[in-house]
Amino acid sequence: MDARGSTAATDGGVPAGGTGVDGPGRGGPELDDVSTIGRPTRQRTTVLRALAAADGFVSAQILHAGLLSDGARVGLSTVYRALTAFAQAGRADVVRDQGGERLFRYRPGTGHRHYLICRQCGLSVPVDSSLVESWAEHVGADADFADVRHTVELTGTCSGCRSTGASGGGVR
Repeated sequence: MDARGSTAATDGGVPAGGTGVDGPGRGGPELDDVSTIGRPTRQRTTVLRALAAADGFVSAQILHAGLLSDGARVGLSTVYRALTAFAQAGRADVVRDQGGERLFRYRPGTGHRHYLICRQCGLSVPVDSSLVESWAEHVGADADFADVRHTVELTGTCSGCRSTGASGGGVR
Protein backbone atom coordinates (compact mmCIF):
# COMPACT_ATOMS: atom_id res chain seq x y z
CA MET A 1 0.00 0.00 0.00
CA ASP A 2 1.18 3.50 -0.56
CA ALA A 3 0.85 6.33 1.92
CA ARG A 4 -2.62 7.13 0.64
CA GLY A 5 -3.91 3.61 1.00
CA SER A 6 -3.81 2.36 -2.56
CA THR A 7 -2.23 -0.97 -3.32
CA ALA A 8 0.79 -0.88 -5.62
CA ALA A 9 0.67 -2.49 -9.06
CA THR A 10 2.45 -5.52 -7.62
CA ASP A 11 -0.62 -6.02 -5.41
CA GLY A 12 1.54 -5.68 -2.32
CA GLY A 13 0.38 -4.38 1.01
CA VAL A 14 -0.70 -5.99 4.23
CA PRO A 15 -1.61 -9.60 3.54
CA ALA A 16 -4.79 -11.26 4.73
CA GLY A 17 -4.53 -11.83 8.45
CA GLY A 18 -1.79 -9.22 8.74
CA THR A 19 0.66 -11.99 9.55
CA GLY A 20 2.69 -12.33 6.38
CA VAL A 21 6.28 -13.06 7.21
CA ASP A 22 8.03 -11.92 4.08
CA GLY A 23 7.84 -8.48 2.52
CA PRO A 24 8.45 -8.08 -1.21
CA GLY A 25 12.12 -8.77 -1.84
CA ARG A 26 12.98 -8.70 1.86
CA GLY A 27 13.47 -11.31 4.51
CA GLY A 28 10.71 -11.60 7.07
CA PRO A 29 11.02 -10.26 10.59
CA GLU A 30 12.37 -12.48 13.31
CA LEU A 31 11.18 -12.75 16.89
CA ASP A 32 14.43 -11.03 17.85
CA ASP A 33 13.25 -7.97 15.90
CA VAL A 34 10.19 -7.72 18.15
CA SER A 35 12.32 -8.25 21.25
CA THR A 36 14.40 -5.16 20.40
CA ILE A 37 11.56 -2.98 21.70
CA GLY A 38 10.65 -5.00 24.78
CA ARG A 39 8.52 -8.01 25.51
CA PRO A 40 7.43 -9.72 22.26
CA THR A 41 3.65 -9.30 22.51
CA ARG A 42 1.11 -10.53 19.98
CA GLN A 43 0.29 -6.94 18.98
CA ARG A 44 3.93 -5.95 18.42
CA THR A 45 4.52 -9.10 16.39
CA THR A 46 1.42 -8.41 14.30
CA VAL A 47 2.51 -4.81 13.64
CA LEU A 48 6.05 -5.85 12.68
CA ARG A 49 4.87 -8.59 10.34
CA ALA A 50 2.40 -6.24 8.66
CA LEU A 51 5.11 -3.59 8.29
CA ALA A 52 7.49 -6.13 6.74
CA ALA A 53 4.77 -7.23 4.32
CA ALA A 54 3.85 -3.67 3.31
CA ASP A 55 4.91 -2.54 -0.14
CA GLY A 56 7.28 0.30 0.72
CA PHE A 57 6.68 3.10 3.20
CA VAL A 58 3.33 3.15 4.99
CA SER A 59 1.64 5.43 7.52
CA ALA A 60 0.51 4.17 10.91
CA GLN A 61 -3.11 4.88 9.95
CA ILE A 62 -2.92 2.86 6.73
CA LEU A 63 -1.14 -0.01 8.46
CA HIS A 64 -3.75 0.04 11.23
CA ALA A 65 -6.64 0.09 8.74
CA GLY A 66 -5.15 -2.91 6.94
CA LEU A 67 -4.76 -4.79 10.20
CA LEU A 68 -8.37 -4.06 11.19
CA SER A 69 -9.69 -5.15 7.81
CA ASP A 70 -7.75 -8.40 8.26
CA GLY A 71 -9.37 -8.97 11.65
CA ALA A 72 -6.40 -8.11 13.85
CA ARG A 73 -7.22 -6.59 17.23
CA VAL A 74 -4.61 -3.85 17.55
CA GLY A 75 -5.33 -0.26 18.55
CA LEU A 76 -4.05 2.71 16.56
CA SER A 77 -2.03 4.01 19.53
CA THR A 78 -0.38 0.57 19.82
CA VAL A 79 0.54 0.72 16.13
CA TYR A 80 2.03 4.22 16.58
CA ARG A 81 4.00 3.19 19.67
CA ALA A 82 5.29 -0.01 18.07
CA LEU A 83 6.35 1.72 14.83
CA THR A 84 8.11 4.49 16.73
CA ALA A 85 9.88 1.97 18.94
CA PHE A 86 10.93 -0.15 15.94
CA ALA A 87 12.34 2.99 14.29
CA GLN A 88 14.25 3.95 17.44
CA ALA A 89 15.62 0.39 17.67
CA GLY A 90 16.81 0.49 14.06
CA ARG A 91 14.25 -2.00 12.73
CA ALA A 92 12.23 0.53 10.70
CA ASP A 93 13.14 3.45 8.46
CA VAL A 94 11.15 6.68 8.71
CA VAL A 95 10.51 9.39 6.15
CA ARG A 96 8.00 12.21 6.08
CA ASP A 97 5.53 12.72 3.29
CA GLN A 98 4.84 16.13 1.74
CA GLY A 99 2.28 16.83 4.48
CA GLY A 100 4.78 16.01 7.25
CA GLU A 101 3.27 12.66 8.25
CA ARG A 102 5.74 9.98 9.32
CA LEU A 103 5.85 6.92 7.07
CA PHE A 104 7.55 3.68 8.07
CA ARG A 105 9.29 0.85 6.24
CA TYR A 106 10.64 -2.38 7.72
CA ARG A 107 14.45 -2.48 7.88
CA PRO A 108 15.62 -6.09 7.57
CA GLY A 109 19.15 -5.22 8.69
CA THR A 110 20.43 -2.99 11.44
CA GLY A 111 22.32 -0.62 9.13
CA HIS A 112 21.13 2.95 8.68
CA ARG A 113 19.68 3.56 5.20
CA HIS A 114 18.80 6.47 2.98
CA TYR A 115 16.26 6.52 0.16
CA LEU A 116 15.69 8.41 -3.06
CA ILE A 117 11.96 9.12 -3.15
CA CYS A 118 9.87 10.09 -6.18
CA ARG A 119 7.83 13.20 -5.40
CA GLN A 120 5.16 12.14 -7.89
CA CYS A 121 4.36 8.48 -7.19
CA GLY A 122 6.27 7.92 -3.94
CA LEU A 123 8.54 5.15 -5.24
CA SER A 124 11.38 4.75 -2.75
CA VAL A 125 14.75 3.29 -3.69
CA PRO A 126 17.52 2.61 -1.15
CA VAL A 127 20.76 4.34 -2.12
CA ASP A 128 24.42 3.85 -1.25
CA SER A 129 24.99 6.48 1.38
CA SER A 130 28.54 5.70 2.46
CA LEU A 131 29.70 9.20 1.47
CA VAL A 132 26.97 10.81 3.60
CA GLU A 133 27.79 8.55 6.54
CA SER A 134 31.52 9.30 6.43
CA TRP A 135 30.85 13.03 5.92
CA ALA A 136 28.56 13.11 9.00
CA GLU A 137 31.18 11.30 11.11
CA HIS A 138 33.89 13.69 9.91
CA VAL A 139 31.82 16.82 10.63
CA GLY A 140 30.97 15.52 14.10
CA ALA A 141 34.57 14.65 14.91
CA ASP A 142 35.82 18.04 13.67
CA ALA A 143 33.34 19.76 16.00
CA ASP A 144 34.23 17.40 18.87
CA PHE A 145 30.74 15.87 18.93
CA ALA A 146 29.92 12.25 19.69
CA ASP A 147 26.89 10.13 18.77
CA VAL A 148 26.10 12.37 15.78
CA ARG A 149 22.82 11.63 14.03
CA HIS A 150 21.63 13.03 10.76
CA THR A 151 18.65 13.22 8.43
CA VAL A 152 19.10 13.33 4.69
CA GLU A 153 16.15 13.51 2.33
CA LEU A 154 16.67 12.84 -1.36
CA THR A 155 13.68 13.43 -3.63
CA GLY A 156 13.20 13.60 -7.36
CA THR A 157 11.01 12.30 -10.17
CA CYS A 158 11.43 8.68 -11.22
CA SER A 159 11.73 7.63 -14.85
CA GLY A 160 8.23 6.14 -14.86
CA CYS A 161 6.65 9.43 -13.81
CA ARG A 162 8.79 11.45 -16.21
CA SER A 163 7.67 9.29 -19.13
CA THR A 164 3.97 9.35 -18.21
CA GLY A 165 3.79 12.87 -16.82
CA ALA A 166 2.19 11.49 -13.62
CA SER A 167 1.32 13.79 -10.75
CA GLY A 168 0.25 13.37 -7.16
CA GLY A 169 0.88 10.22 -5.17
CA GLY A 170 2.59 9.49 -1.92
CA VAL A 171 5.62 7.69 -0.61
CA ARG A 172 5.67 3.92 -1.02
